[in-house]
Amino acid sequence: MSTIPAISPDTASLIRRQAPDHPVFLFRPDVLQATAARFRAGFPGRVTYALKANDAPVVIENLARAGIDCFDVASVPEMEQVRALLPGAVLHYNNPVRARAEIRAGVAMGCVSWAVDSLAELEKLACEGVAQGTEIAVRFKLPVAAAAYDFGEKFGAAAADAPVIMQRAGSLGYRVSLGFHPGTQCGDPEAWRAYVTAAGNIARCAAIRPCRLNAGGGFAAPDGAGEPDQEAVFAAIAAARAGAFPAPLPGLFCEPGRAMVAGAFRLLTRVKALRSDGSVFLNDGIYGNLGERPAPPTLARFSVLTAQGSPRRGTARPRPVFGPTCDSLDRLPIRLALPETLAEGDYILFHDMGAYGAVTATGFNGYGKSALVTVSQW
Repeated sequence: MSTIPAISPDTASLIRRQAPDHPVFLFRPDVLQATAARFRAGFPGRVTYALKANDAPVVIENLARAGIDCFDVASVPEMEQVRALLPGAVLHYNNPVRARAEIRAGVAMGCVSWAVDSLAELEKLACEGVAQGTEIAVRFKLPVAAAAYDFGEKFGAAAADAPVIMQRAGSLGYRVSLGFHPGTQCGDPEAWRAYVTAAGNIARCAAIRPCRLNAGGGFAAPDGAGEPDQEAVFAAIAAARAGAFPAPLPGLFCEPGRAMVAGAFRLLTRVKALRSDGSVFLNDGIYGNLGERPAPPTLARFSVLTAQGSPRRGTARPRPVFGPTCDSLDRLPIRLALPETLAEGDYILFHDMGAYGAVTATGFNGYGKSALVTVSQW
């Protein structure tokens, strides 16, 4: 993505003026700032941003304008990115597994909160200079199936093991927190309630009052089912905390990534070719900015535009869609319902593309590079 994006009034104007043959991300700063405001107004604690979803400078800068001053970083380059743009920002290093050199870099960068999910990783932090008094968030997992996919296979201590890690962190002189991640695209308030309730049980078992509770990411972005009810999730978290912990209640923070940034971007792709069997070839695919499409959210939200920027009309039917690379795997995981009148040179505008698309693009076969344009409206 470009650091200084061009500006266009809307998508149709961009198409008429430039007729882009390369993928273009359309960015709405007002949408991003409104989403940040919604989280800050509704979530009953501090709102941070998970940088891994989209680390573009325009994202960081606009979130800062919206009052976001704390970032969840998962690597040293992410720390450097934030520090270069916002030297005074607060950094939470919540990737639970780190090389020793990464730990030392995190200390040097001033990370104030660190997630762990095992005793071995906790001991590494102590050995590599994470000072006493630093917040250590013990991340746990539950067998709760309410998300599009679960992080439990990779991260999180079992609920039975978490009290032992909490106790060891306390004995090392750290401020102890608890944290979890309910899984990607988790819009079910009851899943969040279950995690917060479990956190209360873990704390009682450890006989340690956590200073804070990290509700993690996992908040749902818009998808084929529409706009998620974030406020219902916020209310469930608040109610569960009040029921699970005695006063004074532990503080709360969250780290949305996808839900924060997805809706602020759309991806404009162009039809390169059509085949007699109905197959469609685009100038972008799974090796490029559509690389996360096999994962949620779905591809259900898109628009089809003519080469003049007007809506493409016609009866829609499901079609296989391929990317531009010389590789047979470069195919979208579902057929898209596209108009029968679709023509070479038309555009498909994928909605809610701010999360993970640009940061996971590979550039394989020379494809995947994209431009960034700021628009006032879609």
